[in-house]
Amino acid sequence: MIGVTILGSTGSIGVSTLDVVGRHPDRFRIIALTANRDADGMALQCRRHRPEYAVMADPAAASRLRLRLTGMQKPPEVLAGAEALKSVAALPQVDYVMAAIVGAAGLLPTLAAARAGKRVLLANKEALVVAGTLLMQAVEDNGARLLPIDSEHNAVFQCLPREYQDGQHGLRQLGVERILLTASGGPFRDTPLDRLTAVTPEEACAHPNWDMGRKISVDSATMMNKGLELIEACWLFGTDPGRIQILVHPQSVIHSLVQYRDGSLLAQLGNPDMRTPIAHALAWPGRVDSGVASLDLLAVGRLDFRPAEPDRFPCLDLAYRAATEGGSCPVILNAANEVAVAAFLDRRISFTNIATLVARILDQIPAEPVDGWEVGQLLDLDRQVRERAEQNLTRLVG
Repeated sequence: MIGVTILGSTGSIGVSTLDVVGRHPDRFRIIALTANRDADGMALQCRRHRPEYAVMADPAAASRLRLRLTGMQKPPEVLAGAEALKSVAALPQVDYVMAAIVGAAGLLPTLAAARAGKRVLLANKEALVVAGTLLMQAVEDNGARLLPIDSEHNAVFQCLPREYQDGQHGLRQLGVERILLTASGGPFRDTPLDRLTAVTPEEACAHPNWDMGRKISVDSATMMNKGLELIEACWLFGTDPGRIQILVHPQSVIHSLVQYRDGSLLAQLGNPDMRTPIAHALAWPGRVDSGVASLDLLAVGRLDFRPAEPDRFPCLDLAYRAATEGGSCPVILNAANEVAVAAFLDRRISFTNIATLVARILDQIPAEPVDGWEVGQLLDLDRQVRERAEQNLTRLVG
């Protein structure tokens, strides 16, 4: 039996992971589930999946959870706070850790899992965007295994030779020329540009193909999501932004492609359902049933591609800038974007002002080398950027 901890179990990735794991009760067992404040959702998951531990990041939510588990036979041990999140990611009985906490909050427990030598199923972009050097070093030093869950990165991984997957060779040794990440273009890929200022949070969260949380849905609408994936891909595959191309592919059927030196172009296709990459990472190097229906190419009928328009998706250019400058620039990009997206969802700024705010912060805070930095320094910079972004937000609104 493989012991699994799910960081962020009540979110969309966590729910999908539990669905896949639940299809294979003879293979996986849940050791720990974690969430932020959703005590009701966590209580339902605990009663169904019977973890040994349930962790709430918010102590008040942990108290509510204990009450909701009253009367449960063999209830899990309920813990609270950041240290508890780290501890359940490193438990000796845990083999795999699904890192699905959204935002920079997922960094510390993901690092803890890597330092404990676990198989880390990485669905948290920010762990690599904010602390790529630290996370990749932790993986290497402790014999951990990092497998990507983002559909695009998982697709790239599946299109690479087994020699790369086993860590024996780099991309250039294997003849890889370029990685192509696909993007749906989100709900506004065809919206007139002069209407983007007036779009609502509800419209931005209505993704045409994927079922995602609100923050990630907005990032998809701005294509900052794809920009963060660009930075993440540089770390995951040991390449540079100049070797990564982003294509808008409205059908979301081809999840990514790998171009080889001999002219071959390999693609991974499938229905847009996160259970596919989750099942792949849980079973790798084997395969298990994910619950996802096979792709019907005749029903799809056609596959379209177009470039990502800079005027429509300015956040993508900001991400390329951060990936190229490197150092602390991705940290600044991510923190500023989180503040901007939260402000948009709270109706404090317009949709187009997300990119405006992020660009201002990148201009105001110079990038610096982060080699040798500890987690505390990165998180301190993250905090400073958020404070600066909030100050600029006030001026932007005013």
